[in-house]
Parts: sequence; structure tokens; C-alpha cells
Amino acid sequence: MKQISQELLSRLGGGTTTLCWCWRLTRRDGVEFGFTDHDFDLSFGGLLYEAATGFTASEIKDSVGLNVDNLEVLSALTSDRLRADDLVAGVYDDAKVEIYRVDWSDPSLHVLMRTGNLGEVRRSGHSFAAEVRGLAHYLQQEKGRLYQFSCDRDVGDSECGVDLQQAAFLGTGTILSLVNERRFVVDGLDLFDADWFSRGLVTFLDGPALGQSVEVKSHAKIGTDVSIELWEPVLQPMQVGQSFKITAGCDKSFTACKAKFNNGINFRGFPHMPGNDFVTTFARTGKASR
Repeated sequence: MKQISQELLSRLGGGTTTLCWCWRLTRRDGVEFGFTDHDFDLSFGGLLYEAATGFTASEIKDSVGLNVDNLEVLSALTSDRLRADDLVAGVYDDAKVEIYRVDWSDPSLHVLMRTGNLGEVRRSGHSFAAEVRGLAHYLQQEKGRLYQFSCDRDVGDSECGVDLQQAAFLGTGTILSLVNERRFVVDGLDLFDADWFSRGLVTFLDGPALGQSVEVKSHAKIGTDVSIELWEPVLQPMQVGQSFKITAGCDKSFTACKAKFNNGINFRGFPHMPGNDFVTTFARTGKASR
């Protein structure tokens, strides 16, 4: 239920025209931004809402049940705080969005209309469109453990317990040459066996791709050349001489968990579960004797 003050309620009932929209954006790292479609900056709740020309939102609709209510926010990249590179790099992915209806003549009179999270962001030139998903979309995501042969955790997370900062699981290097947008030859990983970093994570430490992390598809050694291939292209271009760090990967099998990481006790799969052959078996009885 929306909490509306009596004063704001009376103004709304009187057909006031001093209304605008404000958006409060909270990234996953806790950084907050405020934007408004009003002509001037506004401030309430301890946050400055910057006037951003072209900020508009689609119609807000509420539906009964657990269907996800979505809307879109459209704007030009006119704010110095809202950088195109950050949007592309996924800094704002799943950021919390609060949408307020505000009386700009007295910003203390405002009401929270919608809370959601930032979904898909599309760019076109100097403008962008951001999808705001209702909180019900979390109810459509799978929760809990999966009954399967392989582990359902990511190597190095709290349930796995492997310390990927150990020297045996962490490598650093530089890019010697670029083969294509996903594959590059590196220096600094010669002491590691081939495939050691396959399914691992590479994080760039400088250059245009600074801070970006991408999953490794394969780690190969051909002669004296060591190459890394990524599952998808880096959002910002890689450069020769760029440095990176890379962590060991896991194929989520019980064998790798024991042999590679000595972590079989924390394996989060079911390696001894019966397979399809067991499921399709049935009891057989011998021919009764007379």
C-alpha cells in the first residue's frame, strides 16, 4: 500500500500541476544516483535528483497475481555520472530502482510509486532504454539445490570454500598478441598445465577493459605459445600489453574437486546418484516351477 501524506493527497485532489517523476538508482556496490524529469535539480531523502533532459518512463501498470510488471525508462546520456562505458560494462546490472511521484514546489511531498530492479539496457547512439523489472521476477528464478551429478556451486564461492588466491590457483600475465576478439596469446602462464584455467575467470587489470571479468572457455599450450580463449567477447577492446589475472577453473565433477582442489568434502553434487538405466529397470521374476 502506498503511503501518501494528507497534504500531498489534498494537492493531488485539487488537480495540482506541480508534479514530476524522480528515479533513485542504487547500484550493487551501494553507490546511489538520483534523476528527475523536472527542469531543475531536486533534493529529498538525503539525495540530489539531477535534472536529466529527455528522461521519460513508460506507463506504470500493476497486475493482480505474481506476473512481473515491467516498464521502461528512456533517456539521453547527458549526466556526467551516468557513463556509457559503465552501462556497457554491466556496472548497473540488477541495480535497485525506486520511482517517485514528487511535488517539485515542495519535494518533501512525494510518494514511492514503484520499486524494482534494472534489467536489460539497450543503447542507441547517445541514448539508452533501461527495463525496470518488478520484484516479482525474483520469484521466477530457481532456488535451492539441484539433484545432479555435477556440483551446483561456483568454484571459490562460500559453499565451495576453495581459496582462489593461493598461488596454485591464481596466475597473472600480459597479452602478447590478439588472435580474434575472444582469443589471445599470453605471457606469464608457462608454469601451468594446459586446461588449468579452462572454465576459470580472467579479470583485466588495466587498459580499456579494466575491471571486466570474463569466463575462460579454454587454456591451451601449443609449443611455446600459451593462449586463452573466452566464452564471449570483452565489452571493451583488449590491447597488446594489457595485464590480467586469471583463476583456475573447475568442470564441476567430483574427480576434479578431489584431484585438482583437494576439496571433495565440500562437493555440492551427487556423484553416486542412479542414472537413466536404473530408472528404467524393473523387477523380473523367474518362471514358476510346477
